[in-house]
Amino acid sequence: MNTMSTVNAKSVCIVGGGAAGLFAAAELLRSGVNVTIFEHKNETGKKLLITGKGRCNLTNDCTPEEFLAEVTRNPRFLMSAIHRCPPSYVMRFFEEHGLPLKTERGRRVFPVSDKARDVVNVLRRATKNAKIVNEKVLHLVFDEKGICGVRTQHAFYPFDFVLIATGGRSYPLTGSDGSGYTLAKEAGHEVTPLIPSLVPLESSASFCAELQGVAPKNVSLTICERESGRVLYRDFGEMLFTHFGISGPMVISASAHLRDVDIAKLDAVIDWKSALDEKTLDARLLSDFAANANRDFANSLSALLPARVIPTVVSMTGIDPHKKVNTLTKAERHKLRAILKNFRIPLLKTRPIEEAIVTSGGVNVKEIDPKTMMSRKVDALFFAGEILDVDAYTGGYNLQIAFSTAFVAAKAIEKRCQSDI
Repeated sequence: MNTMSTVNAKSVCIVGGGAAGLFAAAELLRSGVNVTIFEHKNETGKKLLITGKGRCNLTNDCTPEEFLAEVTRNPRFLMSAIHRCPPSYVMRFFEEHGLPLKTERGRRVFPVSDKARDVVNVLRRATKNAKIVNEKVLHLVFDEKGICGVRTQHAFYPFDFVLIATGGRSYPLTGSDGSGYTLAKEAGHEVTPLIPSLVPLESSASFCAELQGVAPKNVSLTICERESGRVLYRDFGEMLFTHFGISGPMVISASAHLRDVDIAKLDAVIDWKSALDEKTLDARLLSDFAANANRDFANSLSALLPARVIPTVVSMTGIDPHKKVNTLTKAERHKLRAILKNFRIPLLKTRPIEEAIVTSGGVNVKEIDPKTMMSRKVDALFFAGEILDVDAYTGGYNLQIAFSTAFVAAKAIEKRCQSDI
């Protein structure tokens, strides 16, 4: 009882009511800490509502070691956090709070309901005893010991501890407007360059707009340097043509590999028939052409390609679309085969960071204690979630980063609350 009253005497400010902020608040409230969440939007968890296309892929059912292999930025920094708060802990947290979960392809974990709002509702219920202030934190306030509070447009709020969990710069309408980086810099922290990650890619090819809405499945995608042919990424699965270029699961994943690359020098290459080697595909073409001997070339490919893709492929071959199939030369057949196996989409750039699932870059992790998430520069100042310079592939890993770093920060703050008598 005395411990609880001591804990209650301390106050914690959490800047940001997203995944990391809410999870940290839930952990702190379980130990009796006084928590105030500053969320300048009118409700908490807004970005969570749109994750996983509204289904919320909240973690990945993997081991800590498997998790770290999927982290693209500073995985070593997360070693302590992921072992202390692994995916199994996060899954248990939500299930114990009444949310049944399911695991899908790629070990992606979703609520059984397929509703992101159910995930948000769990976090809101778990933080119902926190005070919510719908104001934007404009400045951190320091004294000779470290951080001592925050200032909004209207008032100064004193606190014993401050946790910044404002997210990155992606989807600013949900509250992730990058303001946390300004606060971090105010505390003397370096913010590494911010670029979009897990984001669609733009192309200079006009045919992408013509193919808008076409969503190939079971195709191979390779991202390679246009001149050297060096492969940067290769995957098999689903993608999507858009008015600006390409998107979909494989493309989103590919973007995480392109941080320090001139994207305008790259091609995305689709193999429409990745299950067939060139010899087998050639035999398939001969068979299809034999069955369509008297048809026009453009009307003979329906068994090979989606209907809307056929005009683009025919144009790429340079073959007269009205030429009869039985008059095609061996060289023309081989040209078609080459395009089916090597359909090139010249890339231009990523979409804007505001459209990215994740912001790559953030507070330099060399300036953060990985065992507590506390600043090495300012006492009692903590960070968690996307604001840190850590990110991972798609598949629930980035939300797991938010939960794990939030857990570690919460436990460190709880320990300080109990010891700072």
